[in-house]
Amino acid sequence: MSSDDTEQERLKSALWYHVGKLVDEACLDLDVNATPQFIGSLTELAWVQLDNIAKDLENFSKHANRSTVSTADVLLLARKNPDLHGLLQKVVDDEAAERAAKAVGKSKR
Repeated sequence: MSSDDTEQERLKSALWYHVGKLVDEACLDLDVNATPQFIGSLTELAWVQLDNIAKDLENFSKHANRSTVSTADVLLLARKNPDLHGLLQKVVDDEAAERAAKAVGKSKR
C-alpha cells in the first residue's frame, strides 16, 4: 500500500468518525436509530462529493494558470447555489474589510 493510499484511508476513517458523530447527535435529537451501514453509506457519499469538489477546485485554479486554489475558485464552485454563494461572499467581504481596517490601523502608527 502506497503512502497516498494510506493517507486516503486515514482521511476516510476520520470522515467516517465525524459523520458517525453527527449522525449520533441527530439520532439523539430525533429519537431514532441509524445502522452502521447507513453511516458507512453516508460517509461514502460525502467522500465522493468531496473528491468531486477537490477536482473541480483544482481544475478551476489550473484553468486560471495558478497552482493554488483561491477564494475565487471556491466562489465559482458555489455559483449554482445562491444561498451558499451569498454566505461565502459575505465571509470573503468581511475578511477583506478586516484586513483593510488593520492596514489603516498600521499606517496611522
